[in-house]
Amino acid sequence: MQDQMLDFQNLSTWDLIIMANKERKNWIGLRFELCSIINAKSGLCHEDCKFCAQSSRYKTQAPIYPLKSREEILKEAEIAEDIGAERFGIVTSGRGLSKKEIETLAEAIQQIKKRVKIKVCASLGILDRESLIILKESGLSRYHHNIETSPEFFPYVTSTHGFGERIETIKTAKEVGLEVCSGGIIGMGEKEHDRIRMALILKELDVESIPINILVPIAGTPFEEKNTLSVLDILRTVAIFRLILKDRTIKMAAGREWALKDFQGLAFLAGANGMLIGGYLTIKGRGVEEDHRMVEEIKRLWNG
Repeated sequence: MQDQMLDFQNLSTWDLIIMANKERKNWIGLRFELCSIINAKSGLCHEDCKFCAQSSRYKTQAPIYPLKSREEILKEAEIAEDIGAERFGIVTSGRGLSKKEIETLAEAIQQIKKRVKIKVCASLGILDRESLIILKESGLSRYHHNIETSPEFFPYVTSTHGFGERIETIKTAKEVGLEVCSGGIIGMGEKEHDRIRMALILKELDVESIPINILVPIAGTPFEEKNTLSVLDILRTVAIFRLILKDRTIKMAAGREWALKDFQGLAFLAGANGMLIGGYLTIKGRGVEEDHRMVEEIKRLWNG
């Protein structure tokens, strides 16, 4: 593992991008995945993740409300289908959900599967086997649970739960037959070797989809003064993830507009083949039409 890390770190950014684009072409071709998410339960989280606006430990402007109704979630799924998303992710704040909340979401997923032509995913924190089975039987196709960073850097990000708990949730989700979406946040102060280590662990876990979030420093959180990660560091990360994860879906998620600005398209030449559209949990995204135009241009570049 150490030798592989050094191999990547010794390559220039452009060498990595060129290599990653070839791997994307060989393994992925023109496949591009669009996802949209709903913030189905917001705020009042008792965990202390230093990047998160929804922690009750920090004074932020994040909205606070309980789990949305089945009807509200169904409506959001219909909107996700309308804007061209292939997948609809239900996201809730907090360490996990109560049995009653799991039952409500299971009913909502059943309704979505009956009425909307979209794949349903969920990000609901640390769940036990019974809850994951209930969700799978309701029609959930993929469970999202980020590992966030390397195990070595994880204690600098949160102290109220351990890296191992996240790994265990991912393994349990796969054991009950769910696909898994798992990635992390870059730009929290970690080094490149932490990002490489994260990619290698995700490969070992055999996750199907990997979102790359770029830290947006939020006022009121402990990370509000973090420096923006450079465009080169972001592109290096995307390329390294593609080189390690081969045929997996690599998605640009929160922070892509803010951190990459005019260089967004380069992330997709560096190996990414998917993105979130329609906004994030507590941060607005850019216009859906603008994103769709970018996707068409990316595919033309891939074909060129």
